[in-house]
This record gives sequence, structure tokens and C-alpha cells, in this order.
Amino acid sequence: MTNSSASALPISVRVALEIAHHEAVIRQTYLDSENVNTWSVGLTNASGHNVDRYINNPQPLQKCLEVFIWALERYADDVREVFAGHDLSEAQFAAALSFHWNTGDIRTATWVKRWKAGDVSGARVAFMWYNKPASIIDRRSDECRLFFDGLWSGDGFMTEYTRLTSRRTPVWGSAVKRDVSDAIKVILGASQPAVDHVAPPTPTTPKQRSIWAALASMLAAFFRKAKS
Repeated sequence: MTNSSASALPISVRVALEIAHHEAVIRQTYLDSENVNTWSVGLTNASGHNVDRYINNPQPLQKCLEVFIWALERYADDVREVFAGHDLSEAQFAAALSFHWNTGDIRTATWVKRWKAGDVSGARVAFMWYNKPASIIDRRSDECRLFFDGLWSGDGFMTEYTRLTSRRTPVWGSAVKRDVSDAIKVILGASQPAVDHVAPPTPTTPKQRSIWAALASMLAAFFRKAKS
């Protein structure tokens, strides 16, 4: 396993696919659990990208993923800054970035402080303190194993919800699995396309985290039902 300075680590195809594996994408703007306009991989206008333009206006999957990678890069900058002066493997960078994308707490997380202080076992325990709602535990466990053991879980596929209700909420039964590996390779292997952004995303707030938690809970309930 090769480690590199955190400040030099890029978002590689493998890193992007690992995070995409835990997420879902919707190509047109929908209303989340708090009636906030949301698009692509959980992006709102707070990201700096105007998502209102995609109401009843589905976009190609490639564009959805392009903007996802653009926003992910901003979160990656936070991870690089927090771990500056420390060496991270690609797996550790991916795990920390996935954690931050989901929680927004990379700057304050106790597990980060413990790991940077050399308390690896304590950091591993503290990593799993972010275990609510219960539906997030599988993701957190995957991230924990990736950071501390180097065990990847991404398979190149991502869940897409293809239909909305008349109220513009996702139809959970419309979930399909998409192989996004080639699309991510194209995005990361070429210059970033021009997209209309107005500002870098603002830090994730507790309200935004509650939205993600509610969505994660609904997704978990759907998949439990689908498997039964």
C-alpha cells in the first residue's frame, strides 16, 4: 500500500466510484424530505449550482455525474486540508472523503483527531460513533473498513431513481442499478466541462445532514422491502 501526502491526493476513478457506490442519483430536480429542491447526487442550490433549472427537465446521466464530481472536489479540498502533513493511502482518502460527503464533519470528527494523534484503535472506535440513523451503519462500516483495513466495497454501480411522483418526490420502486464506471473515467480523464456554477458549496449544516439522514433511511427501507 502506497501512501502519499494528503495535500497531493487526487480524486481518482476508484475513489469516485467508491463514493458513488453509496449514493443515489436522480436526473431531474425533486423535493427531498424537507421539500428542498434537490438534483443529481443530493445537490441543492447551496452547492453553488442552480438546480431549479432541472425541474421537469431531466439531464443526461453524464452531466449529473460531472456536477457531482465538481462538488465532490470541494469536499476533497476539506479532507486535504484537515489531513495536511499526514500521509494517506488512496483507500484512506476515499474513506475520509465518503465520510465527509455524507456527514460534513471531517473538521470536527473525534476519529480524525485521534488518528492524527497516533491513536489508531481509538480512532477506529470513534469512527463508528456516526451511526444514526440505523440505516447508515452499513455505509459507516464500509468506510471504516476502507480507512483502517484498505477493503474497498465499490463495484462501479450506482443506484438511479428514474421516476418522480406528481409531487416531485422519488418513486422508490423505480430504482435501477447503473454502471457508471465508464462515465466517471471520461470525466476524470478529460478536462472538466464548463458548467454554470455561482460559488463553492457552503459547509454542510446540521439541517442538511438531517435531510441526508432521512433520505438514507428511506433508501434503506426500500431495499429491505425489495430484498424480502
